[in-house]
Amino acid sequence: MTIKDIKEKSRLNLRTVLRALKYKNYRLFFGGQIISLTGTWMQQVAVSWLVYRLTNDAFLLGVVGFSSQIPTFLISPFAGVIADRISRHRIIIATQILSLLQALALVFLYYGGDINVWHVIVLNSFLGFINGFDIPVRQAFVIEMVENKEDLGNAIALNSMMFNSARLIGPSAAGLLIASLGEGLCFLINALSYIAVITALVSMKINFVKNEKKQRRIIKELKEGFVYTWKFTPIKVLLMLVGLVSLTGMPYVVLMPIFARDILGGGSDTLGFLLGAVGVGALIGAVFLASRKTVIGLGKVIRNTTVLFGIVLILFSLSKHFILSQILMVGAGFSVMVQMSSCNTIIQTLVDDDKRGRVMSFYTMAFMGTMPLGSLIAGSFASKIGAPLTLIIGGLFCLMGALFFAYYLPSLRKIIRPIYIKMGILREVANGIQSATSMRVPPQS
Repeated sequence: MTIKDIKEKSRLNLRTVLRALKYKNYRLFFGGQIISLTGTWMQQVAVSWLVYRLTNDAFLLGVVGFSSQIPTFLISPFAGVIADRISRHRIIIATQILSLLQALALVFLYYGGDINVWHVIVLNSFLGFINGFDIPVRQAFVIEMVENKEDLGNAIALNSMMFNSARLIGPSAAGLLIASLGEGLCFLINALSYIAVITALVSMKINFVKNEKKQRRIIKELKEGFVYTWKFTPIKVLLMLVGLVSLTGMPYVVLMPIFARDILGGGSDTLGFLLGAVGVGALIGAVFLASRKTVIGLGKVIRNTTVLFGIVLILFSLSKHFILSQILMVGAGFSVMVQMSSCNTIIQTLVDDDKRGRVMSFYTMAFMGTMPLGSLIAGSFASKIGAPLTLIIGGLFCLMGALFFAYYLPSLRKIIRPIYIKMGILREVANGIQSATSMRVPPQS
């Protein structure tokens, strides 16, 4: 192979990874979000460090995490119904403006010298309320920016890529800024970052097509979405797995200040670098998913990455060395990002368009909504039995979740196979399934 051939192959691979960026609306969304999310991660690190610095209380870390996430759990189902009724584009613009105001409130309180933990709890609850609308609507909005369903999986992977690129930059920058200039500057940078995403959203041209189906009461439409989700076994099983991992595994983020300061003997910069390592792993995972041309094999990927996540959490809880802990956090970021995004991709591929908002609201409940309870439980356990043992228990539950999913995987393949053939979402999918059927080898979902 010549150098020219290698360069051409590299260009083709890059086009494959970034193919969703050919849509103008998605390019605008991608650019604005990556700036805004960097600010969001900076604020998240600053809030957790501020609370632990003021209180030295592991339980209050859990309470703050709970306050920011429980409104998401309560609001998301109703947001899903609204997302199936009105313009998702306008909803997202509104949520970004409100998030900007929340960040500004933190700035004024911090530099006014009056900030207390209860201020953080109230403002985090307000942000959780906003996210209850923003997250499911944003998930459902992807299909409106990417016109060809063949590129939907790639767009979801690129969403994860920008989210985790921000997680790579934001926490590391926040750790260094907090150590030298304090938490307030992180709040200010986050507030300013919303200007980029609001500008990008306003610049989009979205053709909103109103659902002509007769609208019923919100509760009835919510019930319809729930029944649809519960009776559709692949979506139900995937959501149960996402919920379990989010409840028992993801609260490791809430406990991170304890590991950074008390176990590894570092400061805010140590916290930033640990969370930055999570971003590195997640970014690698996002590139891995974006480079895939088909959804075939994602079932196996979900099973394996859930196992990896559980093992990494257990090993991290036992580590007393900073470098080893960083390496393990790379593994945590990779495994949980690939697992969650793969579940998201399969669900978005299978769901009916007129129920997309509601189903993605249930995904948000499973992903983000169970975290507050997990944060509260983790904070409570950590204050009594210590953060390391708490994390070991969480890792063991993730391994149990992997066994649960592995048990159901063969039956899920049988259900999904004819759906992929009928929908013809990807040529690669249809051809791969037909080839596997002719060989009498069941294809992977």
